[in-house]
Amino acid sequence: MSKTSTERQPVIIGIGEYSERPDNIAKSLEPSEMMARALETANKDCGGQALAKIDSLDVVMPMSWRYSDLAGELGKALNISPKRAVLGPSGGQTPLKYIHEAAINIAEGRSKVAAVVGGEAQYSLVSAQRAGQMPSWSPFASDGPNFADTPGAIHPLSLQLGLYLPLNIYPLFEAATAAHWGQTPQEADAETAKILELSSFIAGQNPNSWGPVNMPGEEILKATPKNRIVAWPYTKSMVASMNVNQSAAIIITSLQTALDMGVAEDHCVFITQGAAANEPRDFLARANYYESPAQDAVLNALKSSSSATEAAELYSCFPVVPKMARRILGREVETASTVTGGMSFFGAPLNNYMTHASCAMVRKIRLGEPAGLLYGQGEYVTKHYGLRLSKTPGDLDILLENDDAQEIADKARGAVPDIVTDAKGPAQVESFAILSNRDGSPSHAAIMARLESGERSLAKIEGSESEAMAWLMDKSRYPIGDKGRLVKTDKGPSSWQRL
Repeated sequence: MSKTSTERQPVIIGIGEYSERPDNIAKSLEPSEMMARALETANKDCGGQALAKIDSLDVVMPMSWRYSDLAGELGKALNISPKRAVLGPSGGQTPLKYIHEAAINIAEGRSKVAAVVGGEAQYSLVSAQRAGQMPSWSPFASDGPNFADTPGAIHPLSLQLGLYLPLNIYPLFEAATAAHWGQTPQEADAETAKILELSSFIAGQNPNSWGPVNMPGEEILKATPKNRIVAWPYTKSMVASMNVNQSAAIIITSLQTALDMGVAEDHCVFITQGAAANEPRDFLARANYYESPAQDAVLNALKSSSSATEAAELYSCFPVVPKMARRILGREVETASTVTGGMSFFGAPLNNYMTHASCAMVRKIRLGEPAGLLYGQGEYVTKHYGLRLSKTPGDLDILLENDDAQEIADKARGAVPDIVTDAKGPAQVESFAILSNRDGSPSHAAIMARLESGERSLAKIEGSESEAMAWLMDKSRYPIGDKGRLVKTDKGPSSWQRL
């Protein structure tokens, strides 16, 4: 390899993770302190010289605490002065975006040493709120940068039905995809159990996992008081476990700079390719709920001859996401969809999970895996990012080429139906979501309906309507395509009546 090539080849040289489950919440570390620990660990991982040389720092937006200038505070705490220190917007895909952008900047000479870091202390925050006594953290910056979505991302009709949290929106995709694939709900559950059981086993091999780990599939599926239904058909063990204290950091430089710092070449992992594409922010503005053109475009851009079996991290906030991704990549259900342990079992430090996944992939490649695929997504199957890592250098032209995944996604996207907020008359079920009470019982159902005119609307069924709930939760079939009628109400969204 020529020196010119080594000067430009971006590599990950340092990885660091930190977690704590404090007995004394008053003494727990806040997110900024946990991030500093992770960066210090990443610095030790690559020999101790990199931290002082960082000239670009990307901080993943924390959701458990707010700071006026988190990136600046981290610099002061670590006694470093990067020329560029940025706190970015929220989204589960953002760590991969930051790593990819850092790699491009290094390859094009705009940066020498870059770092990506994030962390959450949601476990401590929730514990402190329950105890009624907060730990001595930095003052909460009410006027600081906020992780909240921009206004308008959720349609007013969705808000009326309680469809604004991911927990209550992803079931729309779960039902629509499974029905499209010809599965019954029972068959869809069986696929979920296989994917998550293997993820839980992998989490059991990862010393950084929060837990629970090594859960059999039947325990993951079974609703119990400790594993209640949180949004049908999801039990608590099927979805991301966010109450964790975890942080992670990645240090990136060029191969030549790494060698100059005394980092062995076999310790370096090459960043070879990335791709990104988005769907419309408003999840009601989708052509359908059984596919994502943006996800297709990103994963197909990164697909290789070994995609069906290679090491991969397929984002696992809800089971439907790795289910969709594995079909695009041609992966069997028995092939692991994670190298980390998944967000239900490793833990889900909100926006920062993919930094931990990157650490896990780096470890796997250092141990001999030839390459790996990292795929993350944000919001409601909305923001998609993929990244390829490798034991060997890649083609810099591929790393630096203009990513056309968004253009491909936009061309593949079908027509979006108009949304009717005050609908009535005959309609068919396009998909549905059942929101749960704290005891796991159904609160109400939101029916995504397609009117005879082709327009789309949402309608409500109260959880107390037992016959209707039994119809929706029948494990032998999905009600997708069933006919009914939307009836206007005096207040709120239309109600759904079965025909």
